[in-house]
Amino acid sequence: MEPGAEELMPRLLPVGDWDLAEDFDPTVPPRTPQEYLKRVQIEAARCPDVVVAKIDPRKLKKKQTVNISISGCQPAPEGYSPTLKWQQQQVANFSAVRQRLNKHRNHWRSQHLDSNVIMPKSEDEEGWKKFCLGERIYSEMDALSDNENIGIDYMKVGFPPLLSIVSRMNQATVTSVLEYLINWFGEKKFTPELGRWLYALLACLEKPLLPEAHSLIRQLARRCSEVRVLEENKNEEQISALNLIICLVSRYFDQRDLADEPS
Repeated sequence: MEPGAEELMPRLLPVGDWDLAEDFDPTVPPRTPQEYLKRVQIEAARCPDVVVAKIDPRKLKKKQTVNISISGCQPAPEGYSPTLKWQQQQVANFSAVRQRLNKHRNHWRSQHLDSNVIMPKSEDEEGWKKFCLGERIYSEMDALSDNENIGIDYMKVGFPPLLSIVSRMNQATVTSVLEYLINWFGEKKFTPELGRWLYALLACLEKPLLPEAHSLIRQLARRCSEVRVLEENKNEEQISALNLIICLVSRYFDQRDLADEPS
């Protein structure tokens, strides 16, 4: 220790120069308090003043993940900001949907699913993306031809969020599927299929929100605001859907800092 360090770091257990036994061996367990304190002194003196961490440079070459969070949503494009009355009406409608869902959950859960409805396991992210969005959107295939429109192939177009399906999903599954679809939305465009499932999963989220769900819906609202700004053709139907999700996250789930300012 440097001479001046004593003033900044006074000793809590000052150790004097005791008369230790001639056979004192610092490598064996101490037999007296004096031997113990002397052994601590010796070990402290052997510690280097500067310690350099050994870092494997190969690990630094790997892709680093940095999560950056902004406080709010980007404002709606000029002329597309929803009115306060519209937002209040959407919250009221959404609240009514949640009440009906909770009231009849057991009934819908008891209904038999069609033989072609095979719900993926909770941890099967790719399976749920295909189930909700369909192989056509998942694989980014072209729209169905007229010949294929004769019958609906839900494996291609995705299963809708039927009450008989979402009523079977516990909160862990709801949160997981919501995360899968938000991850998808983070890199892909917004589609009606995605919008229907996001609305249904939000309707299934129980309050108070778990921390994970709280973070997910805030991420979702921010992503909606980003896509809304980048919408080149200003498709009113799509912007309205994005406004709806932001409205529900901010005003129903009490994330008011993300709310759109009324037009």
